[in-house]
Amino acid sequence: MDELDSAIVRELQRDARQTNRALAHTLGVAPSTCLERVRLLHQRGVIRGYHADIDPAALNRRVEAFVSVGLRPPSRRAIEGFKSAMFALPEVLAVYVVSGEQDFLVHVSVPDLDSLHSFLIDRLTERREVASFRSQVIYDSARKHVSDPLG
Repeated sequence: MDELDSAIVRELQRDARQTNRALAHTLGVAPSTCLERVRLLHQRGVIRGYHADIDPAALNRRVEAFVSVGLRPPSRRAIEGFKSAMFALPEVLAVYVVSGEQDFLVHVSVPDLDSLHSFLIDRLTERREVASFRSQVIYDSARKHVSDPLG
């Protein structure tokens, strides 16, 4: 990644809906150069897609939580199966395989606390490989939407 690639990534994270012409103008390069660089960033997997930032509350998802989950047995098969099963549930936003006491961190989003309780009891504990879990309700969050390459 050179400075132009980094600038393209930064600008597209700020506004992915801008035209190639506008992006090129902002960066001070020819539109053809900009288009080729963006195409190459896609090919290299740097740019994986474009996403809309949606307010969860507008979709009746007012409560978010992180759920730490421990599995038994901690095998590749159990890990892959659990990860796939969790990601298929509509309440689940993200699934992370992590190190430490627990094996997973699952980010869930639900309408209310009763729905969170139902998710934990009816969906999570139904899985035979779940040995333990701990939930943490998210009261507020801040997220950085622009990432610059490091090093």
